[in-house]
Amino acid sequence: MKIQDAVINDAPAACEVLRRSISELCVADHGNDPAILAAWLRNKTPEIVASWIAQVDSSLLVAIEHGAILVVGSVTDAGEIILNYVSPDARFRGVSRAMLAALEARAIERGNTRSTLSSTETARRFYHANGYAEDGVKTRNYGTNTGYRMAKSLTAQIVDHVS
Repeated sequence: MKIQDAVINDAPAACEVLRRSISELCVADHGNDPAILAAWLRNKTPEIVASWIAQVDSSLLVAIEHGAILVVGSVTDAGEIILNYVSPDARFRGVSRAMLAALEARAIERGNTRSTLSSTETARRFYHANGYAEDGVKTRNYGTNTGYRMAKSLTAQIVDHVS
């Protein structure tokens, strides 16, 4: 598996990973409610994903294995992780953890000592297990009540990264 910056040609496959991950893996968040699911998926189109790839103030990364995108992740230059979605076909293989490490490394490269994110209920335990802690009031995302604001210090990783 290789993690790299996404290119415009990755947009359709990356979009498909996002849509499948949300639809199939985030049931604890959307509860199969068609209105919530529609709101969450509304901006997950190949055209919009292509626009995210082209943004200059964030990085959209993909993990690729045998030509297939397994994970899509994005981090802003301010250190906020805004995407980390795994294909249902690659769940529990460590690819999300590898993507998280790559996103944190990119945040460090951009001068950040702290990473923030808004976690789904589905991913909350994953982020806790990777050093994130609740950091703020729960938010309402796409009609769900499961936007857990979380943060992690990247200071220790900066020391390890520099060593």
